[in-house]
Amino acid sequence: QVQLVESGGGLVQAGGSLRLSCAASGRTFSSYGMGWFRQAPGKEREFAAAISKSGGNTYYANSVKGRFTISRDNAKNTVYLQMNSLKPEDTAVYYCGASGTTLLIPTGYNYWGQGTQVTVSS
Repeated sequence: QVQLVESGGGLVQAGGSLRLSCAASGRTFSSYGMGWFRQAPGKEREFAAAISKSGGNTYYANSVKGRFTISRDNAKNTVYLQMNSLKPEDTAVYYCGASGTTLLIPTGYNYWGQGTQVTVSS
């Protein structure tokens, strides 16, 4: 079992920044690729960013590329999402996941956190 707890969400004005954190406990953190997904009201959960087990490879949705940066610290069992130049369309609940297989789709993930709300005002 892996338990994931997200933090760092909040309300920010357009153009601002937030840093999300996801702390993991349980089985070996470095055994999992990690990802951030987001879900806006009435929409499906969508991929935002992912990072490989070692941190050597990162992946981004086109909508966040160049604005968001995913990173991980395996010594601290934590994955981060630095979000800059935020837009109102980034408003969503952001979920951290631990992947056993494919990083880019929700069904590739074995474990999820409870989510943290990000609201970007215009």
